[in-house]
Amino acid sequence: MAYVTRTIENSMRAAGDSFPCIAVYGPRQVGKSTTIDHLFGGAMRAVTLDDAEDRNLARQNPKLFLEGYGWPLIIDEVQKAPELLDEIKIAIDRQRLDWLKNGSERRLMYVLTGSSRFELQQGISDSLAGRCGVLEMSSFSQAEKYGAAGVPFSPSPETLHERERALRGGYRTRTQIFEDIFQGGMPDVCTGAAERSAYYKAYAATYLEKDVRSLIAAGSEAQFRNFLTLAALRTAQELHYDALAAGAGIDVRTCRRWLSILETSGIITLLHPYLPNASNRIIKAPKLYFMDTGLCAWLCKWPDPRMLEQCAMGGAFFETYAVSELIKNLRSHGRDPKEHLFYYRDTDQKEIDMVYAEGNTLYPIEVKTNESPRNPAKHFGALAKYKMPVGTGLVIDTCETVRPVNGSAYFCPVWLLGM
Repeated sequence: MAYVTRTIENSMRAAGDSFPCIAVYGPRQVGKSTTIDHLFGGAMRAVTLDDAEDRNLARQNPKLFLEGYGWPLIIDEVQKAPELLDEIKIAIDRQRLDWLKNGSERRLMYVLTGSSRFELQQGISDSLAGRCGVLEMSSFSQAEKYGAAGVPFSPSPETLHERERALRGGYRTRTQIFEDIFQGGMPDVCTGAAERSAYYKAYAATYLEKDVRSLIAAGSEAQFRNFLTLAALRTAQELHYDALAAGAGIDVRTCRRWLSILETSGIITLLHPYLPNASNRIIKAPKLYFMDTGLCAWLCKWPDPRMLEQCAMGGAFFETYAVSELIKNLRSHGRDPKEHLFYYRDTDQKEIDMVYAEGNTLYPIEVKTNESPRNPAKHFGALAKYKMPVGTGLVIDTCETVRPVNGSAYFCPVWLLGM
């Protein structure tokens, strides 16, 4: 099976040139180890803490573990032995002094991977602050699935026109887009290494077994699995904890904790409203999105892309696809989506699906399933209340080309996002 180039590779190389240690986290099976091996495997030894013997040694005697393997070293699933992080800090600081004394060129010493953002980030901020570059990986983006050189997203019509010309012939119809949504972006599914339905069934079981069981109350696995499906049915909706908790038969506190597990393990993301200097009339509830539409569709039990396209949730899946593509693009280029991507809704029912913040400028983005929707930019003016520059708005749909909606907004084909 041929290696699939990942957009995040340039960010990984840049981090490796800037820090003696880099950490890459993201959900299981999105390609972290494969990408790292492709970039660094030829020059670095690798060990995984999925191996019980190595894990026990790393936890009981982290100094001996590092001395035994030396460096440069790739450590997979490092969150399973957080005791290693203090020893890695000591090793890095010792080596930095040696480089300084000898006038030697700094090198990349450690590459760490993990599937839990919370555990890995917490350990790095406590032990490796200033010594480690941190990157987040997701499943395949559209650009990666179709071999395009993904570039940083820009809402500028000029940039979008330029990408459109460079990718002439890349247009995908609405039917093809829903086939992409149904398939999802997990590498084994996209490359044909696994049958879709069997893969997601095994993935959900593995996720529950390896990532969740130790974090939820004993005997709650079936209830959590039901909760996961109920969350999938709410993708692209405002998150109301009480309603979700009631549907799952749990209390709100447990609901919040379980959602936190889903978010920190990369299964979902929460899009928050843009609030700075806003009035109290702004809705403050976040919106929930699954990061892989294929997993979400499998959990919702949609049998094929055609039914998904025609069902009542078709619009929600289309919006989920657009939001996840932008988030994947931001992450691949080393940018934090939570600093750039928001949504807007007020008590007067004015809503904008996404607000993209770049510098001090806000760009409204609406997502519409149908081509040429009626008056799609009607709420973009609501952002004027922030007294900040409002840039050109975008209406993302299944159109073939970038074209004006009016003097301040453009239609943008969904296939062009992040390409």
